[in-house]
Amino acid sequence: MVAKVGLDGHDRGVKIVARALRDAGMEVIYLGIHNTPKEIASSALQEDVDAIGLSVHSAAHMTLFGELLDLLKKNKARDIAVFGGGIVPQEDIHSLKRMGVKEIFTPGAPLAEIVNFVSSLPSRKRNVRLEQ
Repeated sequence: MVAKVGLDGHDRGVKIVARALRDAGMEVIYLGIHNTPKEIASSALQEDVDAIGLSVHSAAHMTLFGELLDLLKKNKARDIAVFGGGIVPQEDIHSLKRMGVKEIFTPGAPLAEIVNFVSSLPSRKRNVRLEQ
């Protein structure tokens, strides 16, 4: 799942990433712009996604990623990988990773790098054991 979080409406990058992931054979849900962390967490839980990619250009990345991670933790969904992209200062990238964000892609990151990262993430669906 990929989404724009917060009030920022700049969505070109997230749409390009969504298309690249789709073209690589992944199922992609694009939530659009102006989502709250609560809306994103709720959608991710309903759709049983493996990962959430956030696009942030509003300088509120520390707060927005933190809220999303807290919501996933409260809902026992820590196994949903969270990654992001956008305008994030290098010193904040280290802080976000310590919080639990798996990766941050800054402007100009090669699409192949993003696709390879997402495809390397473990699937939550493969971890489900069905009783027979």
